[in-house]
Amino acid sequence: QVQLVESGGGLVQPGGSLRLSCAASGNGFSITGMGWYRQAPGKQRELVATIIGGRTNYADSVKGRFTISRDNAKNTLYLQMLSLKPEDTAVYYCNAQINFPLTGDYLYWGQGTQVTVSS
Repeated sequence: QVQLVESGGGLVQPGGSLRLSCAASGNGFSITGMGWYRQAPGKQRELVATIIGGRTNYADSVKGRFTISRDNAKNTLYLQMLSLKPEDTAVYYCNAQINFPLTGDYLYWGQGTQVTVSS
């Protein structure tokens, strides 16, 4: 089994910054790709950024402000968020496409971490 555990959320003022982390734990797997999604109250979950094979992709709303990165040795995903805006307020979830050699690919989600941008 694989667990994804997010951390780093919190309350920040507009214009501030936060760095989210997502650590994958378990054995006998490899990670094909990882990503960050977010869900604001009353809205659908939306893509924030993904990183697959070193290639990154960002939602237009976060381009130039957020940076996704991954430490393969630690199986940890990061999201550096700068110039935060109130509309960035949401629960942020990480996901990972996990490959088990004998059983194939599975998509895992973390439990989410709250980010609140408010003065």
